[in-house]
Amino acid sequence: MRITYSYNGKQQLHESGAQEVVIGRAEDGVEVDLDLSPDQTVSRRHARIWVADERCWIEDLKSRRGTQVNGEAIKPGGQWELQPADQILIGQTHLQVDFTSAPEDSLASTPAIEASTLTESLEAGLDPEAPNFAEELEKLLNASRRLALFYELPLRLGEENQLPALLQLIVERVVSLIIGARRGALLVKEGGKLALKAHLPAGNPSVSLTLAQQAMEQRRAFIWPPPPQPQEGRGTLPLEKPPSVIFNQISSALYAPLLWRGEALGVICIDNCETCGSFNHDDLRLLQAVAHHAALAVANLQLQEKWRHQAATQKNILKLVSPQIAQRLQEQRGPVRLGGEFRAATILVSDIRGFTNLSATMSPYEVTEMLEDYFGRLVPLVFQHQGLIDKFVGDAILAVFGSPHPDEQQQFHAVQTALGMQAAMREVNAQRAAQGKRTGELGIGIHCGEVVHGFIGTNERMEFTVIGDTVNRASRYCDGARGGEVLISPEVHQWVWNAVEAGQTSIATKHEGNLTAYRIDGLKSFGQ
Repeated sequence: MRITYSYNGKQQLHESGAQEVVIGRAEDGVEVDLDLSPDQTVSRRHARIWVADERCWIEDLKSRRGTQVNGEAIKPGGQWELQPADQILIGQTHLQVDFTSAPEDSLASTPAIEASTLTESLEAGLDPEAPNFAEELEKLLNASRRLALFYELPLRLGEENQLPALLQLIVERVVSLIIGARRGALLVKEGGKLALKAHLPAGNPSVSLTLAQQAMEQRRAFIWPPPPQPQEGRGTLPLEKPPSVIFNQISSALYAPLLWRGEALGVICIDNCETCGSFNHDDLRLLQAVAHHAALAVANLQLQEKWRHQAATQKNILKLVSPQIAQRLQEQRGPVRLGGEFRAATILVSDIRGFTNLSATMSPYEVTEMLEDYFGRLVPLVFQHQGLIDKFVGDAILAVFGSPHPDEQQQFHAVQTALGMQAAMREVNAQRAAQGKRTGELGIGIHCGEVVHGFIGTNERMEFTVIGDTVNRASRYCDGARGGEVLISPEVHQWVWNAVEAGQTSIATKHEGNLTAYRIDGLKSFGQ
């Protein structure tokens, strides 16, 4: 039994040949198999995990703070059957148990068949004088290469502990595994929509959202266009080409959903834009096997990231309150709600470049007039696209989309607003220049993520605002934008990639290092 556990960002591994492990804190003569000290929120004998009849179970030993599996509390003294990807929370320590080997199913067994065929062929030998010697040798080499890469994939997936790196690795391996693949992409479902998480090659991705949605809805993999005689039970699509297929010059493609516990977590796809032939059903079976391993790894890391994010968010919020309130919040169970609630939002920050130096050479009246000219055109654009003006900080505007009311298109609305603001600035500057007045240029940054929104302050003075690291990160992208530029974060780009013309770049920051950014050049005339 292997138990991976982490506390305060430090990850450790406990390996045991025993069939039962008692977890707790070894204090005051109490003996436990897995000591989670120094986590003081763990009881001395907190829980036990055991394996019986090839099934793994966890039991809460009537601990003071309880035990959670995938966010659900186990009743004191109750038992819970664990699955391979389950996440356990004991006190403030996160655990995952590895008690089984990789599942053997019909899809994953495909490479074993190739291995047997390859071994037999090598033992029999190939005749160098045969007319088809080169062709047969290439087939054997390709089979050997695909087999080696496939066996390596589960090991590599287990090594990655960051979701973005994992998803990019999956795409790279798939493109390497499937002969004839030239491009690949992986999309993950978030909030009921598909977000682009990884793609190959770099640059503008080539994905048909029509085909991706079809794979998600059918919950099965398919070849596009369908072969002349598709096998019974395979997913098929009408021969009419979706507009995005034509736009991206997709000649042949494979789409497979990432299925985990009956849910489609996302979809992985590959295609070629060359006349190198269509993919076949062996390619499809291989992609399904890869998608099976990928879904398991994605489900695991998604849950880990969710818990890490919740812990980091709570830690940041506790810095904003008194020690007495922080202590009470740490002792209570459930999410922190201080002055508001958590909400997924998109933050837009705009700033007039060089305004401080510019205003130093102007009279107070001229400064006020300039801001009135600009704000008079910029603010209505925020409202037009369902945004909220959170605050003005001198010449800067902080706008929020998706708060206080949810907005499924919040990222796109923020980008629309930013492009409209830059167009408005050019118009106002032309008018002011014609009148002999000073002008300025606007830099805009956009980022999205979780914030705390609500009424913050005291009974004597309060205001509705948003706080959190998402706001700070949006400011970083604004700082990195030059006059006339709109920079968005990768988190925003994953939602608007098929609607904007964008170029990847990077910006330097003082504390976070270089951040990946996308410079928005405009909206596409074609949506995929």
